[in-house]
Amino acid sequence: RRLKCFGLTLAKLDLRQESSRHTEVMDAVTQYLGIGSYAEWDEKTRQEFLVKELESKRPLIPSDMPCSDRVKEVLETFRTAAQLGPESLGAYVISMCSTPSDMLLVELLQKEAGNKHPQRVVPLFETLDDLKIAPSTLRALFAIPWYLKRINGTQEVMLGYSDSAKDAGRLSSAWELYRAQESVTSVCKEFHVKVTLFHGRGGSVGRGGGPTYLAIQSLAPGSLHGRLRVTEQGEMIEAQFGQPGIALRTLELYTTATLKATLSPSAPPSARWREIMDHLSNVACGKYRAVVKSEKFVPYFRSSTPVNELGGLNIGSRPSKRKAEGGIETLRAIPWIFAFTQTRLLLPSWLGVATALQDGISKGWENELREMYRDWPFFQSTIDLVEMVLVKGETEIAKRYNQVLVPTEYQSQGDELIALFDDSVKVLLKLSGHKVLQEKNPSLLDSINIRKGFVDPINLLQVEILSRLRKLPPQEDSGLLQDTLIITINGIAAGM
Repeated sequence: RRLKCFGLTLAKLDLRQESSRHTEVMDAVTQYLGIGSYAEWDEKTRQEFLVKELESKRPLIPSDMPCSDRVKEVLETFRTAAQLGPESLGAYVISMCSTPSDMLLVELLQKEAGNKHPQRVVPLFETLDDLKIAPSTLRALFAIPWYLKRINGTQEVMLGYSDSAKDAGRLSSAWELYRAQESVTSVCKEFHVKVTLFHGRGGSVGRGGGPTYLAIQSLAPGSLHGRLRVTEQGEMIEAQFGQPGIALRTLELYTTATLKATLSPSAPPSARWREIMDHLSNVACGKYRAVVKSEKFVPYFRSSTPVNELGGLNIGSRPSKRKAEGGIETLRAIPWIFAFTQTRLLLPSWLGVATALQDGISKGWENELREMYRDWPFFQSTIDLVEMVLVKGETEIAKRYNQVLVPTEYQSQGDELIALFDDSVKVLLKLSGHKVLQEKNPSLLDSINIRKGFVDPINLLQVEILSRLRKLPPQEDSGLLQDTLIITINGIAAGM
């Protein structure tokens, strides 16, 4: 009876691909047709070409066009999607989306594949620069009559928490995401478009995670309108939805927080608070980038953490790097966060925050910062989440990784970061007025302190295992050490 009434359906599957892959496909097409190199065209030329082809009734891409395996993979994905029913697929998310042509190109590729029920196309703005230009990108799109007709008054926009934090640091990322929520909502309202913000949050604080209710309450006022979409990833799926009772509680939290934020939104920040936050963001971003782009940082990072070993272990759903070569910028956000979680330094979640707050205090803004912490949900949640991360850290453990695994010439980098960790603890306690970290959450503090008794020895074992693995001759069997390393990785992750 239930099947007859409601049918049998599964969750729709989203597709996701990086914008550069689509550009690569269209460049191959235009060069094959002898009309130039799409990759070399400016944005205006691209838009004019794409709109013309979208409005054309003739096909553009020859079915027998020779192409590389990379181009073929993308085209075959669109062709396969076109063969599936409308109940099978949801959104097509464009990673690293930065221009209107990125959106129009996916629409054209869907048309060329013969998709009678095209997926809704969702831009993912994930770097700091992309978040800043998100409103202008949408405004340019909505100014195109074909596109405005296509979306029929609704638009979904995904905001990337992980990569923006990896790009600019936790504080700057949080502020730009807040501003993007405001500006995207404003542009959509201007064009009478209902927007759904899709929050691409990770499980850890460094990837935008945190307590659900607190996170929703700290979103920009007016950005929800009763509509919310978020990601639940990896181990958080099991933690939030693994049992019926917990799943129900999680959905209750989402529903309650969304209703409250929609019906009774918090007051927007004052112009003065925005001015202070802009300054803090710039200082924090400057410090973060100065550290991660310094000459010593990458060698220190690769030697002090198990990031290289993580790439060789079968414990992730995706490769640890987007490209085989390159530095931090090519590394995916998950191993970036995960590697520093293992060493208990938790660097990505706090780097730059203390420097910014100290700078604000030195300018005589201490009372205003405390007022922001007390009365502004966004600022309070941002600081509280950083405080929660710091209480899980352990500088003595981080020192051990630095002393045993890092070459002597790079150990000064580790010493500097450990000192910054201690400074961060001091300045956050000063701002919050707490005597100890997580003073307002004694149950969490007790839980963390209990877990430290189990996790600390596992950390010390991991340091020794990594040291032995790296000294092992290439021809020797490392199976036992690799297996033991995985056990320590899982143990530390579970305890953190």
